[in-house]
Amino acid sequence: MKEVWACLGFNENRKAKSENPMNYTIQKLTGREILDSRGRPTVLAHCELTADGTTYLGSASVPSGASTGTAEALELRDGDPQRYNGLGCRTAVSHINTILNEALHERTVASQAELDGILLELDGTPNKSRLGANAILAVSLAFARATAAANQVPLYQHLANMVGSTRQMLPQLTINLFSGGKHAGGQVPIQDVLLVPHARTIDEGLAQVFSVYQAATKLILRKYQMRPLRADEGGLAPNFPDAEAMLGDAVQAIRDAGLEPGRDMSLAVDVASTHFYAQGQYKLSETALSSKDMILHLMQWLNDYPIISIEDGLFEEDWANWPALRHAVDGRALVLGDDFLCTNPARIRRAIEEEAANALLLKVNQIGTLSEAAEAWRLAREAGWHVTVSARSGETEDDWLADLAVAWGDQIKVGSITQSERLAKYNRLLEIEAKTGWPVVGA
Repeated sequence: MKEVWACLGFNENRKAKSENPMNYTIQKLTGREILDSRGRPTVLAHCELTADGTTYLGSASVPSGASTGTAEALELRDGDPQRYNGLGCRTAVSHINTILNEALHERTVASQAELDGILLELDGTPNKSRLGANAILAVSLAFARATAAANQVPLYQHLANMVGSTRQMLPQLTINLFSGGKHAGGQVPIQDVLLVPHARTIDEGLAQVFSVYQAATKLILRKYQMRPLRADEGGLAPNFPDAEAMLGDAVQAIRDAGLEPGRDMSLAVDVASTHFYAQGQYKLSETALSSKDMILHLMQWLNDYPIISIEDGLFEEDWANWPALRHAVDGRALVLGDDFLCTNPARIRRAIEEEAANALLLKVNQIGTLSEAAEAWRLAREAGWHVTVSARSGETEDDWLADLAVAWGDQIKVGSITQSERLAKYNRLLEIEAKTGWPVVGA
């Protein structure tokens, strides 16, 4: 039988098969422990299936976060202190090779939703703690890669078909410039300041960000006597005295690169407030802030800097005040939920009902299967929300996230432009752009 290897994507030049429903018979699932961009273990899965007499192979590796919400699905770690300080993933891998492989061997399914439903039933826990979200998601993604190959379409087209999207656009870039918080040792409380180029193409946007990044390396050497040491996601991480210095230096770097802040390039801020919230107060600086004061502080940032997106501006369980933040910011910037929403349909429904946000940061590993992430996407879209598809601090060289962002995202948040696990996604976007000629959202 003919075999098609789909681990690195599908040949976009091949003609797609008809849209007739297809059944997929799973032949074998295998897992393996690999290392992520922080040198920590994560999970890689292979899926072998047959369809119409042909064998197709798909593989996928899953990321891992540092700044995690309490409502996230559970990554299963071994807990052996003698190996990777307990962070090993051999147990999760063994679940792929035994429980999942044995249950799905020679089982025929008709769709991603059916496959993911079986995975959830086999796990049987609310947060995927039995088999591990890392094991379940790796299989879910590997199956998607194999079925995209079976349908002879690129992964981004297969993922778009999965949610019924017909839009032919590329996501706007949001790229880390400066990092703090859990991504950079906490030298400043907020987590990331990102560049948002208003470019017509991915190629043009990346070139602009490169210029700003280089200007920023010179600025921090001059101002902080610091060479360009990088945080988890590649952002520069000098010893800023406060968040305002971080934002102000980003604006200066844009100017130093010959661009106009707010016209050529704007900023997005990952505040990650949960990580400096304690006992009802936000310890953003020496003076602790109430929720009301924190909202006023964020509004002052909007007045002072060209910010178009505020992510996790409040503590993830500060439900009483998220609606006030959303209405204060409305029309000026996105109110983006990460730890607040955790790509969790139940939390998204509540946020929609309470008008607590207007944008979703979609991280598939927060929820654990593609189908559940698709439900989160649908809820956000039906509410008129913006969707940013995001990577994690612990990434791999796998580039499936770029395809997901093309299929589902208004923006993509991957990290900076200096590390291979980030560049793999940007290079995939460049490849898709070259093949399709599609414009960037908002260009």
